[in-house]
Amino acid sequence: MSRKVSTSELEEMREAFEKVDVDGNGFITACELGDLFTEVRTPLPGYKLRELLKKLDKDNDSKIDFEEFMAIFEDVKDDLAQTFRSALNKKEGIVAIGGTSEISSEGTQHSISEQERYAFANYINSSLEKDPDCKHVVPINPNTEDLFRAVADGIVLCKLINLSVPDTIDERTINKKKLTPFTTQENLNLALNSASAIGCQVVNIGAQDLKEGKPHLVLGLLWQIIKIGLFADIELSRNEAIAALLEEGESLEELMKLSPEELLLRWANFHLKKAGMSISNFSGDIKDSRAYFHLLEQIAPDGSKEDVPKIEIEMSGVFEKDLTRRAECMLTQADRLGCRQFVTATDVVSGNAKLNLAFVATLFNKHPALTKQENPEWTLRSETREERTFRNWMNSLGVSPHVHYIYGDLLDAMVILQLYDRSKVAVDWDRVNRPPFKKPAGNMKMIENCNYAVDLGKTKAGFSLVGVGGEDLFNGNETLTLALVWQLMRRYTLNVLEDIGDGEAVGDNLIVTWVNKTLAGAGKSSSIKSFKDSSISTSIPVLELIDAIQPESVNFELVKDGKADEDKMDNAKYAVSMARKIGAKVYALPEDLVEVNQKMVMTMFACLMGRGMKRA
Repeated sequence: MSRKVSTSELEEMREAFEKVDVDGNGFITACELGDLFTEVRTPLPGYKLRELLKKLDKDNDSKIDFEEFMAIFEDVKDDLAQTFRSALNKKEGIVAIGGTSEISSEGTQHSISEQERYAFANYINSSLEKDPDCKHVVPINPNTEDLFRAVADGIVLCKLINLSVPDTIDERTINKKKLTPFTTQENLNLALNSASAIGCQVVNIGAQDLKEGKPHLVLGLLWQIIKIGLFADIELSRNEAIAALLEEGESLEELMKLSPEELLLRWANFHLKKAGMSISNFSGDIKDSRAYFHLLEQIAPDGSKEDVPKIEIEMSGVFEKDLTRRAECMLTQADRLGCRQFVTATDVVSGNAKLNLAFVATLFNKHPALTKQENPEWTLRSETREERTFRNWMNSLGVSPHVHYIYGDLLDAMVILQLYDRSKVAVDWDRVNRPPFKKPAGNMKMIENCNYAVDLGKTKAGFSLVGVGGEDLFNGNETLTLALVWQLMRRYTLNVLEDIGDGEAVGDNLIVTWVNKTLAGAGKSSSIKSFKDSSISTSIPVLELIDAIQPESVNFELVKDGKADEDKMDNAKYAVSMARKIGAKVYALPEDLVEVNQKMVMTMFACLMGRGMKRA
């Protein structure tokens, strides 16, 4: 008999799923699940494992997605669920965080990885050691729980976000001296809303959680922020040299659809092929360090570049019989390349997938050893600002799979249908075809999903989708796909306002009226006629509205008159960060204000209206 899963249990199961999903591809295999029990020294008898898999793998595709994984709590007997939970907590490097009120109001237990705590603390130390604003917490002792206290005032988090995506946060808006509970809260608001704007999922994380240093939430947020920075250039449109990884008969479009994790694996195998090797993951296949030794040998500078001296990788360590000592020898060689980061010898030998992925990403970023094709016959189109904003918005809502490339990750409509759900458009999930989609019938099933997504927009959501068909989504038609995604984002934003306003319908005119009324009520001189008003390019109406919502929050000595383009951008950067600082979850970018991008301007004013209504 199924039982209701609590919010805290759902959080715990998502953490557990990510631990088991060693490849980060959104599903686990039957083999991975069995290996987990064996690795934690709690092997299940064959019949019990088969029983568990039979219950989990509802669509019989030998792949278990998160919804199927949830059946551990929903459909599997409690004693088996408890066995699984115990197994997770016994896993090497995992510390059980007990059910105190500080960790969970529901008295549940969360698990954290000591290995991750150690790795992230060291990463922060190396990245922020010279930053004077962080000297009150850096260096962090990686062997203690200092990491969880170091993020409590929000400064370190803001700095890390700017490391991953430069200029996301205007440094002028970070409170750095003589912090009070109020200014600390502002820093944490700024960090969380900025993290959301770059695509982190922060739905279940609040400022108070970070202030209290809740370990599982802190580690989860840090990993998201760090990973975004590590993966920034592992994308074909930003790094044309990746085209060297094209396989025979493969198109650039197909290569663009690969996730950063998949590209890293292909990159590693591209180089390992020269040594007659290949791997299929960054967990079990790298435990003996042999693949790493050969990868380092292949990517080490060969002296062909004038400013980069040749480095010979010492390979004798590969014959070391003790795996831990062998891993240490390998990391010594990685250090010579400036890449000894994220993993210890123990992390390699234990096959910590998350940290090994970060290690390989570091190798790629510093020594890709790929030759960019000269005068290629093809031209790559970079991701537009609008596409990036939509992608970050979708990811911040926790859609699965994670969206890396809009026109590749939306073609089965699964993400779009999840966005309908989050936008209060009822989805009949019994009508939806679930992945994986095996060719050739799989294409038809994906198109059926796309047809259903378009039909929902027309019949249930009231969207304007003239000329849009399911095949347009499946084929990645840029204009028509973005038209649907924008209407979903708009509906989601307005739904939030309606919830705050007790269900009152909200439209553009109502938002403009509220903005002008709020500005006038606070004695401000600004006003706007619409979301296309040219005065918005100066950001002064936005900044005055922010100050009207939270009096004396804006330092107007920093605000320029906005006549010069440089001054407009300076004001816009300040306005976007200030909006996030007072608690508005803004996705707009400074360029959107300067250019008066009507769509993004509308969402920004709507978010500020929501914040103002909450404070009223």
